Amino acid sequence: MPSQGQEVLDKKAFSIGETLELESKVLEENRVLNVYLPLGYADQKEKRYPVIYLLDGSADEDFIHIAGLVQFGSFSWIQMLPESIVVGIANLDRKRDFTYPSKNGRDQKELPTSGGSARFIEALAKEIQPLIRKTYRTQDVSTLIGQSLGGLLATEILYTRPELFDHYIIVSPSLWWDDRSLLKKDAPKIPDGTSVFIGVGKEGEIMETVAKELHQKLESRQTEGARLWFKHLPRLDHGDTLHLAVYEAFEALFRKRDPAQAASE
Repeated sequence: MPSQGQEVLDKKAFSIGETLELESKVLEENRVLNVYLPLGYADQKEKRYPVIYLLDGSADEDFIHIAGLVQFGSFSWIQMLPESIVVGIANLDRKRDFTYPSKNGRDQKELPTSGGSARFIEALAKEIQPLIRKTYRTQDVSTLIGQSLGGLLATEILYTRPELFDHYIIVSPSLWWDDRSLLKKDAPKIPDGTSVFIGVGKEGEIMETVAKELHQKLESRQTEGARLWFKHLPRLDHGDTLHLAVYEAFEALFRKRDPAQAASE
């Protein structure tokens, strides 16, 4: 508590980024993008940055704590990942945007607005990514993070449009959707240069089984130039797996290892 007589010298807003509003012709609605820029972005005019796209990226969802992980991991004394731009895609109806149509009656009843993932993926590819490339100094390297229904969507993109991202971080994916129909399809070959990290906590038999099955299917189709990881986090549950899983993913995907150390892990 301030002692008697003390006064605040100044008080102003504290910002960690910018907010863009996009008029989406594909989705026929306006959408909000929350953007974290590395500390030196304004001063280093020639530098370009990789981009991390975050589903569930509203300010009251996962944007702030994931942006914090990116800032922390890119400190010069840590160097876990390169300085990166984070784009949080704010939600209007995640149950609609993150799901493809389901033939399961229970799915339809519990998520009545579901089934719009194809349009959302189109908006992501044709509107959101081009806008970010136009607005900011970006490298041609991008990562997608999705958890739960967002993990379902990230898996759908990996299966259908793998070229949209270089790295996929898929956490606790809701692959039970539509009676596991996505897992019943042939897994894609992971393109050379693409990385996939799958994480799941202690989340019950169904969630853990589908995550492991996804890993196994992708592993069976893995190319020599692709990288794939699976991480089980048994101390965490569905509500708190994302943060630590993303930290583990950043370490796996981006931290440079000496060859001897990497071989021993």
